Formats: sequence, structure tokens, C-alpha cells
Amino acid sequence: MDLIPAPRVADFHEGGLRFEFGPEPVLAAGPGCEGAARRLRRELGDATGWSLPAAGPGAEPAAAAEIRLRIDPEAGEGQGAAPESYGITVDAAGVELTGASEAGLFWGVQTLRQLLGPDVYRKAPLPGRTWSVPYVRIADAPRFGWRGLMLDVARHFMPKDGVLRYIDLLAAHKLNVLHLHLTDDQGWRVEIKRYPRLTEVGAWRARSRWGHRASPLWNETPHGGYYTQDDIREIVAYAAERHVRVVPEIDVPGHSQAAIAAYPELGNADVVDTSALEVWDDWGVNENVLAPTEAVLRFYEGVFEELLELFPAEVSPFVHVGGDECPKAQWKASAAAQERIRELGVDGEDGLQSWFIRHFDTWLAERGRRLIGWDEILEGGLAPGAAVSSWRGYRGGIAAAEAGHDVVMCPEQHVYLDYRQAGGAEEPMPIAYVRTLEDVYRFEPVPPKLSPEAAAHVLGAQANVWTEVMEDQGRVDYQVFPRLAAFAEVVWSWQPAPEERDFARFETRMAAHYARLDALGVGYRPPGGPLPWQRRPGVLGRPKEGTPPNV
Repeated sequence: MDLIPAPRVADFHEGGLRFEFGPEPVLAAGPGCEGAARRLRRELGDATGWSLPAAGPGAEPAAAAEIRLRIDPEAGEGQGAAPESYGITVDAAGVELTGASEAGLFWGVQTLRQLLGPDVYRKAPLPGRTWSVPYVRIADAPRFGWRGLMLDVARHFMPKDGVLRYIDLLAAHKLNVLHLHLTDDQGWRVEIKRYPRLTEVGAWRARSRWGHRASPLWNETPHGGYYTQDDIREIVAYAAERHVRVVPEIDVPGHSQAAIAAYPELGNADVVDTSALEVWDDWGVNENVLAPTEAVLRFYEGVFEELLELFPAEVSPFVHVGGDECPKAQWKASAAAQERIRELGVDGEDGLQSWFIRHFDTWLAERGRRLIGWDEILEGGLAPGAAVSSWRGYRGGIAAAEAGHDVVMCPEQHVYLDYRQAGGAEEPMPIAYVRTLEDVYRFEPVPPKLSPEAAAHVLGAQANVWTEVMEDQGRVDYQVFPRLAAFAEVVWSWQPAPEERDFARFETRMAAHYARLDALGVGYRPPGGPLPWQRRPGVLGRPKEGTPPNV
């Protein structure tokens, strides 16, 4: 059977027997399975027309139900990350689905959907469609606890419904972390009530570069948008119901021009006329960074106070603070910044950035949260509970893990999905190196040089989607899929070494998975190349040739 991600154990009946569902199957949900039953009715009901009535009280009606749900701490044979393990048995008695927890049960439901066939992903029943599943015994558990996707909604805003759609797509692939990049030079995307200008001003830009920053073309249509606080609450609750954690990112002290445009006092006003700054309309690394003052710290503490209320600790224990690509030219030229360096006794401008990050490391820890940031935050030392997103390669993640810090591996050379998927002129706005479906499938989150003790600090991995050249949902879909399916298998399934992985077999399974993506309405890149409307002829990207460095 063409399951993606591949389960740990899947024993199908050699004779190809199948269990045929009647027109109105009965559902028996054991104690603790109420949420899974509700989700199952929703996820199967639209496509099948089933209401899945509950079995009557007592053991006999439950045993006779065609679908039976049960919590069992030993489900999935206790393999790997036990709380998310599950098991499925299909035989003449129907389908029994067990989970070590509600999360495990939910991932089992996702496998059951795949067993039912691609039409189960449709929004309405097809006439005359009947439903069956193969006899099988499945025992499964994920390799990693952090299986994520980062969506950059700052460069190009993704409306709320698009975010909810991507949560469903993550859940369908057994991914459990959505990292939302909410702020950058080009836009501020979350309502902060005590600072209304962050969205009144910071959420909107007058125009956007069309293509890579080397492109001479501009899209003169104003661009923007933001999530209200109730939108965020809805996103977080929607994700939590699907066992997906949402990690918010507020980028400091760089990537902050949108905030400075809204509140000029946040910038280095003794160096640049911050009152003249607007939300940036271009791409790249911006020189306008936050001023290293107590007033700026108090301002962002206010931001984070509201953010922590929107992202409760039980579903969002991590808060991402960015910390990457912070140019130091303004601090070098600023008398106020230089005086600050002397007051603090830190090591120059790099020490100033470390001071900034460490302040929020401590501030968040005091409130029961864990700071996570891009691997530049390592350069000044971190508190014990802080974690690192290793993006510039493996090197930062290795250093962090060996120092006892938890790590999420997301090296740009392997899992940046804005990178182009093939060579040739037809790829839309081609960015950086070619990273094919096979390249992503052979990504290994744990470098072999790590000791077992250090490797235990690798929480997992995530794929990152930077949206400078993704102006709408169709472009995001094209860059993300089908590669996200390969990534999902990397972080869920127990894989051999990269060179030993059976990519040919994965490609065969993808043939069935493309039909699922079609039913879900995903605008993926076809295996044969972009369709005519997926191309962007004449719009410059920034392709790089050769193999990316493995650093």
C-alpha cells in the first residue's frame, strides 16, 4: 500500500482481502477517544456521507462496530516517541485503531484516511462510490518529536484561511509543528493592542519587488494584512485540535524595519532619520535594526506579554525570537549604541546582539517559556533552556547539541523549500541551488559525527518556506509540494542512511500520493515540470549552480 510517510510495520494480507464498509458504519469510541471520534466523523463524513453513529452501550455493540477506537499505552508496540504511537488492525471484524495517546490516535486516523483512497480527501461524496480498506496490521511511531514547517507570512501575507488549510495539510502528513514567521522588514502580521501602529502602519507596504532583488520589475499593488488576536486564537485552537503546535516568531534585533516604520523611536535615530522610514518594499538584509536601549526592551516585553497570552504554554512552549542577519553598521556609527557597549561591558557590536537575545532568553524563561532562535544566537552564549534552529548548515546545530542545547535542524542546503526544484528556464523565479524531491528525501537530520549524548538533543527538523518570490497560495503550494511529502517521511519514518534509502520505491508511492494532493486541491509541481500557469517567464530569480556546500 502506498502510505506516506511509511509506517514502521505494515503487514498486508497476502491474498489481498479487503473489508467492505456498508452504507452507514457504526463507530465505537473507548474512554478518552471522544476527540478522535469527533475528528474522524468530520474527516470522513464529507467525502463518504457517513454520520458514523455511536455504538450502543455494552461490550457486544462495541465489538460489532465497523470502526473501533481505543487508547492503549502499548499501541504501536511502544516504538520510538511512544506518546504518538498507534496501531491499526483491519480484518473481517472491521477496523480497530489504537493510540498510545490522543495524538497517536489522531495520526492513526490519518493513516486510515490514506487506506481508504484519495477520494476520501474530497469535500462531498462522489455518486456510487463505495468504500473498503485492505486487511492489514500496522504498528507505527514517529522518529522525531519536532516535525515542522516554517511559513513566512511576513514577506507575503497568507490570509487566515490559508494558514488553516496548511495546518490541515501538515496534519495529513503527520507533521506537528507550524512555525509562523510573523514579523520582518516587509510587514508586521499580528495585532498588538497596546501598540496599534504595528498593524495600522507596519502591516502594509506600498509595493513589492517582483522576483529576486536583482529584478528590475515591481508589483505596484500595495500589499499587506495581519491576524487579529482572535484570528491567532482561532489558528492556535484549530492547530491544537489536530495535534499541531504553533511556534510564533517575532524577529529581533534585525529584520525590524516594519516595526521601526510604525514606531520610529525603536530605531537608531542618532544615525538615520527613522521618521522617514517606511515598511520595506524590497528583499534582502536590511541595515535598519533596533536600537539597544532599555526603552526598546520594554516595548518588546509588551509585545511578548500579549503574544504569550495568544499562544498558551501548553500548546506553544517555544517562542522564536529570530536573532539572525543583524547588520552592525548603525550600531558602529551610533554614539548611543557605543555608550551602551561601554555601560554593559560587552564585546563590541556582536556582544550587544548577544545581550539583546539573552535578555529575552531570561525574560521568557521566567514566564515558563523556552526561547528558540536562528543559529546566530549561539555566538554570545545561551541559557540552558534555550534551543537553536540550525539554518546555515549543520555546524550551528552540532555546536549547540554538543553544548547541551536542544536543536531543530533546518539547514538551508537541504530543506529550504524556496530553493528551486529543477534546473532549466521553466522554473518560476528560480532561487539558489536545485533541491529535488530526491534531495529532500535523502536529508538526514542527525549528523553522523554527533555523539549519542549530543544526538539526543536533536528534537527533529523542519522545512522552511521563505516567501519573497511566493506571492500567493499557488506559488507556496508549488514550492512546498511534493517535497513536503518527502520531508514528512524523513522526520516520521525510521530510515536507513541517506545513500541507502529506496527513492525509487518512494517515487512509486508518490504516484498514489499525487492523487491525494489532487483531491485536496494542492497546486504541487508536477513530476514533468511546471504547468503553463505555474511559470513566471521573464521574472528574475537568483539561481546557483552546482551542489550546495555540506556545512
